[in-house]
Amino acid sequence: MKTLLSLCVGATLCILASCSEGPTKQMPYNQGINVIPTPVSLVQNEGSFKLSKNTAFSASTPEAKTVAEYFAAQMNLATGYQITVSDKAASNGITLAIDEALDVNNEGYTLDVTPKSVTVKAKTPQGLFYGMQTFMQLLPAEIESPAAVSGIAWTAPCVTVKDEPRFEYRGIMLDPCRHFIPVENVKKHLDVLALFKINRMHWHLTDDQGWRIEIKKYPKLTEVGSKRIDGEGTEYSGFYTQDQIKEIVKYAADRFITIVPEIELPGHELAAISAYPELSCKGEPTTPRIIWGVEDIVLCAGKEEPFEFLQDVFDEVAPLFPGEYIHIGGDECPKSSWKECPLCQKRIREEGLKADKNHSAEEKLQSYFVQRMEKYLSEKHGKKIIGWDEILEGGLAPSATVMSWRGEEGGIAAANMGHEAIMTPGSGGMYIDQFQGDPKIEPVSIGGYDPLSRVYAYNPTPDTLVATGKANLIKGVQTNLWSEYMYNTDLLEYRAYPRVLALAEIGWTPLTRKDYKDFERRLDNALVRLDELNI
Repeated sequence: MKTLLSLCVGATLCILASCSEGPTKQMPYNQGINVIPTPVSLVQNEGSFKLSKNTAFSASTPEAKTVAEYFAAQMNLATGYQITVSDKAASNGITLAIDEALDVNNEGYTLDVTPKSVTVKAKTPQGLFYGMQTFMQLLPAEIESPAAVSGIAWTAPCVTVKDEPRFEYRGIMLDPCRHFIPVENVKKHLDVLALFKINRMHWHLTDDQGWRIEIKKYPKLTEVGSKRIDGEGTEYSGFYTQDQIKEIVKYAADRFITIVPEIELPGHELAAISAYPELSCKGEPTTPRIIWGVEDIVLCAGKEEPFEFLQDVFDEVAPLFPGEYIHIGGDECPKSSWKECPLCQKRIREEGLKADKNHSAEEKLQSYFVQRMEKYLSEKHGKKIIGWDEILEGGLAPSATVMSWRGEEGGIAAANMGHEAIMTPGSGGMYIDQFQGDPKIEPVSIGGYDPLSRVYAYNPTPDTLVATGKANLIKGVQTNLWSEYMYNTDLLEYRAYPRVLALAEIGWTPLTRKDYKDFERRLDNALVRLDELNI
């Protein structure tokens, strides 16, 4: 009888609650703590905080207010509420505060959720942004919906969080050269990256198959170099205007993402050479490459024209991207044309570039090419360069950061020389253009097999560098989305996700806190968030 009475009382309370607030449901994927990437420290406490129509943000500085407005806007879309932002504390409120004495790094934060309030503290607005992303992940996944969702209990468990990233550089590379990525799709990726605290987008803007950025001094780069006639006889084209570049860079910056542009040199430049044949050794007319792989025709290192051309290009590119780095490629540059070119051989003699047991004279000529452009970018634009690990061959430019893709050896070598490195080895699961499921039924890819578990298992700091005390020179980690076989943006998204989320946890979470089985559990919630973003 007592049990029956309890059931009746409980049912009555449920009916009263539903009359006052409407029915609410708790979906299985919203149960538990589902934050990706896992914070450094998270303690769950008793109770929960409820988002309501009376919730308000309190932000004491203009920068904090901007962050608050960003999240209030999204909360209002999903809940239908009118959550406001002011500089006054509110009951049932969310407080964002800058605290320069906080014991975290510049991207770190603390988060305290109690039944009556939410408080995020950080040294910087970026830290506040990441603290709020963690709070958003404590709420039901539907909080990312672009339209109001009814019947959801907008509650977050009470927690105490202290958090900061493991690595400074947490990035993905997008390749619009092989297959173009429209502006709205680039923005969609940026929204996802921000959600999971990824802070770099490496944008591969030039290659043999297409030149994708407007350069006003060289209009043929887009008139000719952005177009190719594919094997079926159809024209494939696309490029970003400088206004579109500015729009995307601002969109990224609003989400605390720095875009690193890549202008390839001296190889992978057939699209530019198609527009201006004099940039190559022979100067013969050609067209952008219509197949994948490595192209033998490269920029001439003996002529002055390619250096003048690149200086002009960088004069337009550098102001568009306020970050400290420009990526100059430097990979897969065959030296066959240089060996036969009288001007390149003359340059080798004049610069005293002599072969040794490790490098040919032509490899040292590539180092000359890279170092000359590094000096220009540093002196004229105050930029540092990043290059693929081939830039080690023939001698490394003084302030270069090496992106290690052919295994980890390039990153280890760079660190041993005192240079920073970013780990992105295909052998470590960082090339996510490869299959992630059964190749017999998946869309065609370049080959290889990188399931989610393999990507997640990667550790960017090799034991050899830990042993020598140089692990601190590993600046970060990156996954790459080469687009040869990503014929449309749906395929690109399919390849990217959920593996990019594994990258997020590699880059942020301490090794001792990583747990693949728990990551799989949390992924159920994250995939609903990706659904809300139309991935």
